[in-house]
Amino acid sequence: MAEAALNDTESPDPPDLSKGEFSLLAIQHVFAMFGATVLVPLLTGMNPSVALISAGLGTLVFHAVTGGQVPVFLGSSFAFIGVITVVGAKKAANFPYVGGGLLVAGLLYCVFAGIVRLVGPGIVKKLFPPVVTGPVIMVIGLHLAPVAVGMAAKNWWLALVPIVTIIGISCFMEGFFRLVPIIIGIVVGYLVAACFGLVDFSGVQHALDQKQFFSKQLFISFKDFTLPKFRWASIMTIAPIALVTLMEHIGDVTTNGAVVGKDFVKKPGLHRTLLGDGLATMLAGLIGGPANTTYSENTGVLAVTRNYNPAVIRLAAVFAILMGLLKPVSVLLKTVPVPVMGGVSFLLFGMIASIGMRTISEAKIDFTHSRNLIIVTLILVTGLARPTPGLSPGIAITIKKVSISGIALAALVGLVANLILHIILPDNPDSD
Repeated sequence: MAEAALNDTESPDPPDLSKGEFSLLAIQHVFAMFGATVLVPLLTGMNPSVALISAGLGTLVFHAVTGGQVPVFLGSSFAFIGVITVVGAKKAANFPYVGGGLLVAGLLYCVFAGIVRLVGPGIVKKLFPPVVTGPVIMVIGLHLAPVAVGMAAKNWWLALVPIVTIIGISCFMEGFFRLVPIIIGIVVGYLVAACFGLVDFSGVQHALDQKQFFSKQLFISFKDFTLPKFRWASIMTIAPIALVTLMEHIGDVTTNGAVVGKDFVKKPGLHRTLLGDGLATMLAGLIGGPANTTYSENTGVLAVTRNYNPAVIRLAAVFAILMGLLKPVSVLLKTVPVPVMGGVSFLLFGMIASIGMRTISEAKIDFTHSRNLIIVTLILVTGLARPTPGLSPGIAITIKKVSISGIALAALVGLVANLILHIILPDNPDSD
């Protein structure tokens, strides 16, 4: 049964897609990554246009390193927000030192890639069996769920428009429409919002007033890019976060493989995906963008559409670069109402959690054995524990300025619990 499900997920990209239809699939991925990718620079004071360019270029680098086999999009990493804020302090003069720190962080990823290449993927798979990766994938989706709810809660009835649209198309439509439910949901939500006067066109008006749509200001300038500088304090603040995002990377690559139905840890190899991620982050640090990381949002799109062609992701990366270079495009995309994107994220993040459940189901993990039950319990509670005012401070491990919490801590706890319980309870059937 599990094998049949796997074969079903490996269905190739439909051969009769026109260039326009192929482009729509790519634009779908652009919408999925856009909000989070530009949010990081907006929160830290970095340049959103450069973030889009570095995300697009980083994705292309990743695909080159992995042989174009892994349908992953790389966007701005939320894990680095805190340290970028500390080092950058939202001052342009400090951002070159942020770039220096990110270059070293990316270099650490490359070192990890070399270690994995030496020890082999078998060790990684033993450290992260389905009883660990399944609940970690669930945590990735559920950890993001409050973000989707927060966006949708700004206007629930508007958020329901794309939700209902996407569900309707996915369940009842056939042919090409079933491949692009997300972009159709966004368009329908946008049109409904516009009809009720809920679209903010002030950014577009400002761009028109400044003649940014028609003059030399159409493109961003070289001064928007910042070359890195190195300072020991900045490096020691930023670079160690690579230890945290390493756990997230393994979870994301595993999730992506579970959606597609392929073992990317084995082929092209975790060492290649780590190297691609590391080089993408180094590139971002070189041109003044935030750190790059694999994006669960786009994996959610894969799960909804069941179109796994990596070439679609690469085209989306090209679109992201063009968006970063052309000011009018990013201005227009910023007019998409937050509740509309919240409704879309509501489904995408839930889909990721569902993939984690499928991973556990297909591995036929026996929950009558206490070892498996304990491992999953520890991962879920650790990963989903969030600070609650007046109730709980949340769960985090802090060493100097490096804090491990959420998804990364859940993966670490799962890894350690699995190793220890295999020693303590050796007579239980193997949970792999």
